[in-house]
Amino acid sequence: MSFGGKREVPAPIQFFGGAFGGMVASAATHPLDLAKVLMQVTDKEGKQGFFRTCSTVYRNQGLKGLYQGLSASLLRQCTYTMTRVGLYGLLRTRFQQKDGSLPLWQKIVVSMAAGAGGAIVGTPADVTLVRMQADSKKPIEKRRNYKNAINGLIRIAKEEGFLQMWSGCWPNVYRAMLMSAGQLASYDQAKGTLLEAGMKDGILLHTLASGFAGFVATVITNPLDVIKTRIMNSEKGTYKGSMDCFTKTLRSEGPFAFYKGFLPFYVRLGPHTMITLVVLEQFNSLVFALGIANE
Repeated sequence: MSFGGKREVPAPIQFFGGAFGGMVASAATHPLDLAKVLMQVTDKEGKQGFFRTCSTVYRNQGLKGLYQGLSASLLRQCTYTMTRVGLYGLLRTRFQQKDGSLPLWQKIVVSMAAGAGGAIVGTPADVTLVRMQADSKKPIEKRRNYKNAINGLIRIAKEEGFLQMWSGCWPNVYRAMLMSAGQLASYDQAKGTLLEAGMKDGILLHTLASGFAGFVATVITNPLDVIKTRIMNSEKGTYKGSMDCFTKTLRSEGPFAFYKGFLPFYVRLGPHTMITLVVLEQFNSLVFALGIANE
């Protein structure tokens, strides 16, 4: 599979490329993701802006505070991003034409299926990530204080039950389906369009196409991201499901609550998407350079 191009990278290798690209991107943008989560779990009374949220965390907890939950973020990339990028590669290769092309609607369907698979595999790491990032917003006596991602997973299973690791799985699946359509399908399409327009396949093209993909993904997934974050960070029994969280949030805070954290979400997701996909493309180039795959 090759996004919008003619070079074929063995689909299984895409799993590793997806994980590597996602980990690099997460390490670079983690403070932005932290600010987004803190804004989404804060009610009207305690609401702060993006930059004030970051400065408050830095003032109270230092640089270390901006990277709380990093281990869970990296684990999430090794599960969620690895699976959805790898599945997209497998499915795209399966359904593409002999010349490597694939209609846009099929790219969307394939990317949504890959996103659903990634969400199911990655939800436990996602639950741990959200809880570790949002812990500082809770009263001291109610903080979970997970030592790291693995400790968080073990404690969730032991204290709340094994299936609690998949709390918020359905909104996560819906979000991941839209996220993957916004990122993978739109990037694939944008890259193909730029190549057809005569642009050289290189970092500039990858940057432009991935920047477009990041914006599309942010617009269509922010509401689901808010719902997912609130369910994952809630005490057991707070919400009956995605629709219950949606109606309670809408009733108490209004429709704009679903775009809480939009700026940090875009500031985080835009660069995250660009870094992930550009690194993935460089990973693919390395695969060809090492002779693992043929041009």
